[in-house]
Amino acid sequence: MNLFRSIRTVTGASGDGYVDWPAVAEAAKASTDAGHLDLSDAERAGYAADVRDARDRLRSLGDVAFDLPDAIEIQNRHHWIDANVDTFQRVMAPVEREAPRALFPGVTRVVNTGSLSVMLAFLGRNVLGQYDPLLLAEAAPGDRDHALYFVHPNISAVAETLDVAEARFRRWIAFHEVSHAAEFGAAPWLSAHLETRLERGVDALAAGELDREAFAELDTAMTAVEGYAELLMDRAFDDDYADLRAKLDARRQGGGPVARLARRLLGLGLKRRQYERGAAFFRTVADARGLDGASAVWERPENLPTDAELDHPERWLARV
Repeated sequence: MNLFRSIRTVTGASGDGYVDWPAVAEAAKASTDAGHLDLSDAERAGYAADVRDARDRLRSLGDVAFDLPDAIEIQNRHHWIDANVDTFQRVMAPVEREAPRALFPGVTRVVNTGSLSVMLAFLGRNVLGQYDPLLLAEAAPGDRDHALYFVHPNISAVAETLDVAEARFRRWIAFHEVSHAAEFGAAPWLSAHLETRLERGVDALAAGELDREAFAELDTAMTAVEGYAELLMDRAFDDDYADLRAKLDARRQGGGPVARLARRLLGLGLKRRQYERGAAFFRTVADARGLDGASAVWERPENLPTDAELDHPERWLARV
């Protein structure tokens, strides 16, 4: 980790755009310890077994036909930053393209480059696993190779901090991320649905407007995605995990003022709310109709719950 090199990279940001993307990646990595990837054969086999077991269990439990992504990677923090800087760039492209020319473009570029590198570095130090549907990628949604990442140094560090067995914690993370693969496998239309709302929202921001409806629809859909994954985890994981959830929640709420501010700015509190709200909805639906009934949400976009239905599952049950 080299904070001086990170600062020097940001202040030297160049190019014609509002963001120097290569500098974002370089500065984020310079300020972040990559972490080790010297896994034993048993640890590598453990990751493979966890993913395979999660796939088989979720296929059987949810009666969902889905394949695992071709790209399943055990990463260090720098690998994760490299994999995700492209996502940031795709999301920001319309804003960069349409935004009016800055009065002081060099200063604006340095500020934007620094802000984004700080965001990526913070996430790179905290993300445990990620199912990546590659939203806004150039290929059509049905032609994209989705990806599954595990950030091993973070998994090891958090397991130690929480005082839980690393193998058990790793397995829990694997089941959660593979649950997302099951969702996207059950709903081939989901990537395009999310992407359309994201594009609308970002395009509006680029034009200096706020499309509240697009972001509300995106939030509702993501609440369903996170909630259904929680339901699958609840039914599929082969061990009680209440202690893991409680310890991880306590860790997220803790930390210093800088970490708490970063979580708020990055919307990580909103993600926790999506988990809780979505899980409450799906547990009510599953109690009434079983897991098959809950899975009906992925049959077509019209079956997604509305914002009101998330808080009143009986309305969704009556409608669908």
